[in-house]
Amino acid sequence: MADEVHHHNGDDTPPAGEAVHLPGPSYLPVLTALGLTLALTGIVIWWPVVVIGAVITIVVVWRWVGETREDISELPLEH
Repeated sequence: MADEVHHHNGDDTPPAGEAVHLPGPSYLPVLTALGLTLALTGIVIWWPVVVIGAVITIVVVWRWVGETREDISELPLEH
């Protein structure tokens, strides 16, 4: 019952339905992490570091959202 192992030796896999869309490589997640790290570290160290980290984070997230919107707009309408 629970210990049964089913082996399938035939090649009955269905054909591929549609291509999977993956976004290209991006440095934006790393820059977002850097901005957040600076902002959080600045809380302890010095308040201008918080401002620098917050500005980096806001600019990078704004750009990331823009790139994502462009990427999505290039998809076929069936998605």
